[in-house]
Amino acid sequence: MKLIDGNAIAESIIEELTVQVGQIQGKKPVVAFIRVGDDPASVSYVRKKEKTAERIGIESRLYLLPEDVSKEALFAQIDSLNADPDINGILIQAPLPSHIDETETFNRVLPNKDVDGFNTLNIGKLCQEDDSGFVACTPAGIVELIKRSEIETEGKHVVVLGRSQIVGKPAALLMMRKALPGNATVTICHSRTQDLPSITRQADILIAAIGRANFVTGDMVQDGVAVIDVGINRVEDPSKKRGYRLVGDVEFDAVAPKASQITPVPGGVGPMTVAMLMHNTLRAFKAAQAG
Repeated sequence: MKLIDGNAIAESIIEELTVQVGQIQGKKPVVAFIRVGDDPASVSYVRKKEKTAERIGIESRLYLLPEDVSKEALFAQIDSLNADPDINGILIQAPLPSHIDETETFNRVLPNKDVDGFNTLNIGKLCQEDDSGFVACTPAGIVELIKRSEIETEGKHVVVLGRSQIVGKPAALLMMRKALPGNATVTICHSRTQDLPSITRQADILIAAIGRANFVTGDMVQDGVAVIDVGINRVEDPSKKRGYRLVGDVEFDAVAPKASQITPVPGGVGPMTVAMLMHNTLRAFKAAQAG
């Protein structure tokens, strides 16, 4: 079994981006983060994105809005950033408060500044295999992990566990596209799938993004499977200072011995998401410069 080191692969991408940004004369790329409320996980995620941007040489600007912000006020902030020629990318940190519709909010961001890849137009471009759009950062990170880990996808059976707009659906589209990584036969499973283990056991590559701690057990995979674990779940652990530890959607100790390659949690897909956000921001900057 080979452990896929997401930290190391993300670090390679960040180093590549740092070189590219360092070669830019004059104005550097700018990404704007909008955070609504003070959800501890959101605070942590945005801080990490800010630090990574700073390392690369990308300027980040943070806009904080209260938990009870109105839709109109949030959209006014997005419209202001859309209209600002200095802003290349806009990221709205999810989750948003329950009174704000996330899909409507993501669609408010101009497609050419939608570095999160959640706008309907960018999702449509992904469906049409139009490379001019932005791919959501986590699925893009999954593809980069697979590519740099030299996991063969052509003709393989990829099982995607989860059907979210943010991970499951775009990951499936990327794996079935006419490109490499891609050219795979893809099955999407979810909470209503009948006899789920019989399907996951067929997977040459399993992408687990169902959001349930340790959901995938050893009897649900075949020997030699490559496992990409997207889940980040907190489970209580009194032995830890924080009172909890992070685990994936895959029961690592049971599945790893059967896997050819597997991502750990943490240190697998997570760092890749941030790296691909920066990749998309640099792309948006270059496109804006090209006019």
